[in-house]
Amino acid sequence: MSFACKKLVIETQDKKLLDISFDFDKSYALIGQSGSGKSLTLKALLGMLPMELKSSLEFKAPYELKRGVTLSMIPQNPFTALSPLTKINKQFFINSSLAQEYISLVGLEEKVLERFPSELSGGQLQRVIIAMSLSIKPKLLLLDEPTTALDKLSKESILKLIAKLQKRDNFDMLFVTHDIATVKNLCQKIGIIKEGKILEEGDMDEVLSSPQDIYTKKLINSGFENREFRR
Repeated sequence: MSFACKKLVIETQDKKLLDISFDFDKSYALIGQSGSGKSLTLKALLGMLPMELKSSLEFKAPYELKRGVTLSMIPQNPFTALSPLTKINKQFFINSSLAQEYISLVGLEEKVLERFPSELSGGQLQRVIIAMSLSIKPKLLLLDEPTTALDKLSKESILKLIAKLQKRDNFDMLFVTHDIATVKNLCQKIGIIKEGKILEEGDMDEVLSSPQDIYTKKLINSGFENREFRR
């Protein structure tokens, strides 16, 4: 077992927003509609919860959770993740030779480093962010629906790239999304979250082929084509 979140509780003065636990070896997909608690989970692991929320996190892993050192994240929207007024090379927190190495690793030309974010496509920007996230050589990579803003071709390309790089660099991965199709060939284990609780979890193939919870069955049958699940 590489990572075990033994208990994660987030609450306000009046209400418990999240109360979950999960464990995985290498890759875990946390699936649920908007407002289910996916983003709260990521923010808690990153140590970025609002001050008004009370939280308690107990975990077991062969590394500490230290943002920018052992912990890195690929956000949902590549168009808002970078400073629009700064060239790409100035947004890497590593030396230029290492930045060039990771830019090449994600399939981009080195000249991209001299461009502003507005000069790149969504797919290119997401590759830049992947390069930045992995250049610190994290132990745990968090992914917040990183293909939502991309077209189908870019989406497929990015998912293949993430799978390739995980195999190469051997990092753990927690992927949150509303879309089961995105992660069914990427993550080994899956958890279904609703209203701050994990309703069902297990090996990806087993849960998708034989879901036990009614809510899980509904999500799988819908294929998330109905946008009501994202409200």
